[in-house]
Amino acid sequence: MGKSPDIRGPSGLWLKQSTYVEQPTVQFQYEVLLVAMTGADPGSFLAWSTFPAFNRLQEDQLRVPLISTREEDKNHDGKMDQLHFKLELPLQSTEQVLAVQLILTFSYQLYRMSTFVMQSMAFIQSSSPIPGSQLYVNGDLKLHQRQSLNHCGVDIRYNVSVINGTSPFASDYDLTNIIAAYQDRNVTTVLSDPNPVWLVGRAADAPFVINATIRYPVEVILYQPGFWEMIKFAWIQYVSVLLIFLWVFDRIKIFVFQNQVLTTIPVLPVSSYKQHQS
Repeated sequence: MGKSPDIRGPSGLWLKQSTYVEQPTVQFQYEVLLVAMTGADPGSFLAWSTFPAFNRLQEDQLRVPLISTREEDKNHDGKMDQLHFKLELPLQSTEQVLAVQLILTFSYQLYRMSTFVMQSMAFIQSSSPIPGSQLYVNGDLKLHQRQSLNHCGVDIRYNVSVINGTSPFASDYDLTNIIAAYQDRNVTTVLSDPNPVWLVGRAADAPFVINATIRYPVEVILYQPGFWEMIKFAWIQYVSVLLIFLWVFDRIKIFVFQNQVLTTIPVLPVSSYKQHQS
């Protein structure tokens, strides 16, 4: 896909920032971290993740869910367009879910200008004072930039795991710490407009179910132009201003002479004057 005509940055002859449109290459990494609150007390929760070190820390709060996923290429262009994610958390008849927090991780790649590769995440969170039977989420995995990307080269500074899954320390799995470290990045993804629907009325032997549809939309990427693109843009601006100036100047000149706005004195050429004298 080509560049967008949208130009950002200070006005003037020099192009500071520009944008282009690209469909990112996104893949679900099959990394999951789930925390489900079953009561108001600090220890009233169930948890599970795809990281064995985290699971070992949970002891009695560990509960293994059933997960099914499917990524779909709707327009058959070779790039995935959305993820269908379903998690079924088994519960005892006396247990209930009042809130859930879920992290899913993704590989996110761009190639149109520079090669940009990062590990990113979607954070899903919902709660209700009424015990739930199911949470339904439908949103877009949107790119969020606080910094322009380069116009060329390879950028892998954020191609690191969102969650340190090999750490034996509980602090590395604390959601507050994970999100704080993630938000320190200048480029991230966020789950935009998730529109969570909290359903109630769970049967005693039924699991709590999370159904999520996460789309991977086409993005408008902010980038810093290269030297020659800046020169080309500046030249176009200069020529445009010059042509307007020349046209206005020509109209003024014609008006001045046709309407005799200024007093003019005709002067004979020097050669003609000398021939007259002789």
